[in-house]
Formats: sequence, C-alpha cells, structure tokens
Amino acid sequence: MRVLITGATGLVGTELVSLLLKNDIHINYLTTSKSKIQSKQEYQGYYWNPASGVIDDNCINDVDAIIHLAGASVAKRWTKAYRQEIVESRVLSTKILYDLLKKKENTVTHFIAASAIGIYPDSLDKVYSESDTEVDNSFLGRVVEKWEQAVGEITTLGIKVAKMRTGIVLSGKGGALIEMARPVKYGLGAALGSGKQMQSWIHIHDLVNMYMLVLEKELNGVYNAVAPYPVTNNELMKTIARVLDTPYFLPNVPKFMLQLILGKMHIILLSSQNVSAKKVISEGYQFEYLSLEKAVRQALKKD
Repeated sequence: MRVLITGATGLVGTELVSLLLKNDIHINYLTTSKSKIQSKQEYQGYYWNPASGVIDDNCINDVDAIIHLAGASVAKRWTKAYRQEIVESRVLSTKILYDLLKKKENTVTHFIAASAIGIYPDSLDKVYSESDTEVDNSFLGRVVEKWEQAVGEITTLGIKVAKMRTGIVLSGKGGALIEMARPVKYGLGAALGSGKQMQSWIHIHDLVNMYMLVLEKELNGVYNAVAPYPVTNNELMKTIARVLDTPYFLPNVPKFMLQLILGKMHIILLSSQNVSAKKVISEGYQFEYLSLEKAVRQALKKD
C-alpha cells in the first residue's frame, strides 16, 4: 500500500509516518520546502505550494489513500491576516488535492482528513456525537465547517472520505500539553476561566492508531478522535500539576486576562465540548490511554 500524506512533518504527521512505515506502508508526502524532499522507495517527497496553486502531480502515482493533515496552527495570535491563513491553509490545500484527483488518472480510493471538535457548539452539559449537525457560531466553528465542506467535495469523485474531528492532542513533543505544562512546572498552574469547561482529549498514540484503523478498514464518514472520558479544564490542569508534582492552589485565571494575553484565540481555552468516542469504539478501536493521568504521565515521560 502507498499513502500520500500532507502535513507529514507536523506533530501528528511525524508520529503517523513512523507508524505507517513500521507497518510496511510506503509514503509519498507533500512539502512546501524543497529542502525537505527525500527520495526513497518507502518515503518519497514532492513539492507543493497550495497558496500559489502549485503541486507536483506525480505525488499521487500508485497511491491508494490520501491522509490530509496540513493546516496552519490555531495556537498563534489571530491577527486578521493570520485568521485568513488559518482558513486558506485548510480550504485551498484541500481544493488543490480535489483538482488533482479530478484531472489526473489515479488509483486513490480513500481520503482521510483531519478536522476538529471546534465545530461543535460551546456547551457545558451537552454530549456531542458525529450525528450532531449544529455548528458553533465562532471563528473556529466556521473554519471547521468550511474545511469539512471542502473535504466533502472529494466524495463527488467516487472516493470514500473520512473526517477525523480531533480533540486536545496530548504529546510531549509539542502542541497544547507542552503549553499548558509550562506555567505548571513553575508552580503557577491554575484553571482557566471558570475551569468548568469540558475538554475532550486524546493521547497522540491513540490518535495515530485511530488513523491506522480508519485506513485499514477503509471507513468513511465523520469520526470523533477523542478519548472516552473528557474532563473539566480544572481537572486537566490539576492532573498536569499532580504528574509534575507541583502545587496547584492559585485562583482561576480570569477570562479578561486570557483575552489580554492571547487576543481572540483565548476562545480555544474557554470553549466547552464534551465529545463522544462511541462511534470509533463501535468500529473496534481499543484505546491504549483511557486514563488522563496515564496519558499525561506518558507524554511528559513521568511514568
């Protein structure tokens, strides 16, 4: 099997590439940096620049499936220009793949795309499943909606499409956990806002294994890529403090302070999404990390 991956050098992409290669799955990958192009039978790079509409159309030669992870990080201050980049990096990159699949003869039968639980409305008490269609009335909600609409166009080409709505990814190599753990290490851990917002999380090992399951079983449709037991922000921060063996007694960080420090992206930390993992479990996925503490300990290498 040969898979084309976008975002192969990112946090999730790096882990997924490693897993696929261990399972003798060969990889083509797209990169915007010509210096990152490698030429090996099992790991072949190709250049693209979605913003300019440029892509090496040899990237889909002999490819059975595409895993589309590329997209500008949302964990940066949302200036007007950067908000546009967040949207375009997802929508334009998907459109360029759609156009290539449409115009060039290929063997692709499956398209798996990253997505985010930010599409679900902010709620302290609702539990969301993949059948919920209401979209959060926020910048993030609209971004994910446009992203998924672009991905959905791929189905018109007779290709199976799966969308992976991902929660907070717990990894020791980058992403949200490292940022949350930074103040906690110095004894400055505290809940954010009310601390009552529900946070649906997943360990990075479970996330890439979930992609593997979807790939192997050729699943299509929407899947929530989250662990089965979400927690409040207060519990998440308290667990990080417990794992790092640091005090946790400071008052909550108020919303206005987060707005001052982070600008509009503070919504990521304060929105509440309690998301169900029942659908992927029904497909046979068995979680390695069901316990938040176990997941945080492994990610921060404290186990």
